[in-house]
Amino acid sequence: MSDTEVNTELESLDFIYDVHQTMRNKELNLVYEGQITQEITKSVLAMAERNMDTSGEETSVKKKVFNVMVECLQNICKHSDEVNDEHSASAIFIIGREKGSYIISTGNPVLKGKITDIETKLSDINKMDVGDLKTLYKSTLKNNKLSEKGGAGLGFIDIARRTGNKFTYDFSEINDQYSFFTLQVKINKD
Repeated sequence: MSDTEVNTELESLDFIYDVHQTMRNKELNLVYEGQITQEITKSVLAMAERNMDTSGEETSVKKKVFNVMVECLQNICKHSDEVNDEHSASAIFIIGREKGSYIISTGNPVLKGKITDIETKLSDINKMDVGDLKTLYKSTLKNNKLSEKGGAGLGFIDIARRTGNKFTYDFSEINDQYSFFTLQVKINKD
């Protein structure tokens, strides 16, 4: 093996350490990148639950975080659009801690034609207070039927109700047809 090959291998090992340090510094408990299915969702939830158990998290906090994680993962599972580019088709799920809060971040590809609808829903929800969210939740539950993907449009509303926090979101262009939708949710521990 030449010195150049050895240096290249060592640089790739340095990358692993850099990722580890970034995860520790940003207090990222779990990072998953890839296709998200119902089976993967169960595994991610089990790992996150074990992590919270190990850290001695209170039951009420674990329950709230767990419920938001379920909604976020189901949103990806049900509403990701499959991109034909193998490098862009996967989703990401991250859970970490920050100053008395858990932060859940997700990302998945969506058709550009869906962006306006998603932005409108999230923007409208971000403008609502607790009472407005409760009314919208009940109204949506009463009036909406299940979509072809199995949702009634309650996921974002339920997350906002449970957390009491605003969504942070963005869309990054993948190609002419798709964008990568990122969503961040903050869950206060108290």
